[in-house]
Amino acid sequence: MIETFEPDLAEYSPAYSGCQDESDAGLVEGKAVGQRKSGHVTLLDIARASGFSVSTVSIVLSEAPLSQNVAASTRSHIRTIARQLGYHPDAYARSLRRRSTQTIGIVAFDLSDPFCIPVVRGIQAKLQESGYFPLLMDVQTQRALFDNYLHMLLERRADGVIVIASWVFEEMNLLGDVRKNNVPILIVGRDLSARGTSSILVDNEEGGALATRHLYALGHRRIAVIRGPRELCDSEPRWKGICDVAAQCDLQLDKRLVFQLAGLAGPASGFEGGLQYSREMLASGRPFTAVLAFDDLTALGVVRGLREAGLRVPEDCSVMGFDDIFPAEVATPAMTTIRQPLREMGGEAAELVLQAIRGKEQKPHLRRTRPELVVRMSTASPPPALTNRKNGRRGSR
Repeated sequence: MIETFEPDLAEYSPAYSGCQDESDAGLVEGKAVGQRKSGHVTLLDIARASGFSVSTVSIVLSEAPLSQNVAASTRSHIRTIARQLGYHPDAYARSLRRRSTQTIGIVAFDLSDPFCIPVVRGIQAKLQESGYFPLLMDVQTQRALFDNYLHMLLERRADGVIVIASWVFEEMNLLGDVRKNNVPILIVGRDLSARGTSSILVDNEEGGALATRHLYALGHRRIAVIRGPRELCDSEPRWKGICDVAAQCDLQLDKRLVFQLAGLAGPASGFEGGLQYSREMLASGRPFTAVLAFDDLTALGVVRGLREAGLRVPEDCSVMGFDDIFPAEVATPAMTTIRQPLREMGGEAAELVLQAIRGKEQKPHLRRTRPELVVRMSTASPPPALTNRKNGRRGSR
């Protein structure tokens, strides 16, 4: 079907072809061209400037099959005029004809969470390949704002929605309206497949197991653990992976050195929790040579607490995180961690939503990505002589 447009003469001054004020005219190929009263450059602008009909201009610029019947010199002339005038196709008009906005809404629950940015970049890269426009919104952990943004996406007829969950994300049936409108939706970082929403997240159980095996292989037998918040779906499977490996290796975990982060707070609370619990570990007087933290920010808080007590990482105590966010890579020492393939998860999320839009993927499902051990400078074998960490003092036991 050839795209054609009816000219809207009301948008133009009566003396379009002969401007009353030369300062209101532009020059195209040395000729004065009247200025529209308002709005963007349209096909009618190009038609008037080039001397061809709106239909011919439309056929050429839309590269319709009939454009091959237009003389090459005419096509070149029209395209030159369009380029000089700064013309861009009207995506809204095109979406009405195609019944597709070519837009994917990306709703990030908290862009200040370092987890989000690599996911967003993965989504954007995949959508760019496919010609879809990413519309990014930061909910700032506000449920009311999240609800409003979802309604706005439905009103603007987004073709699909990708939600990037954060630490404090609560579903609370806010995604119900999206599903009712048959708009493909997927969530990254939470498992809502049982509630009818396709989901992508890392295999947390395998990640917990990888971390524990690494510390055990280095020779650590006294490992302190900081678990994730109870409300977070990542916490329990990650802890299960730790416990499974401990049972396999006959590794005893001291319950007095197992802590749990408080829930429903911002991402920075992980750092504060790591700092607080490192102080409690030292004050307990219980011996430990390594700390396995729930995530990288918590691990960075642990490092801060150990340094405050005069302990070195990893010479006196190893510290390990989870996620592999950018701060973990550039910290001193660089953090050994379990990598979530965040950018790849974003790309896969976009691909699954595009497949659903094309009708290739309909049933909600869960995709688990494989974690990867990233060894850096914050872990090492325990010191030959165990360190007395009570009250931050070093010495032999």
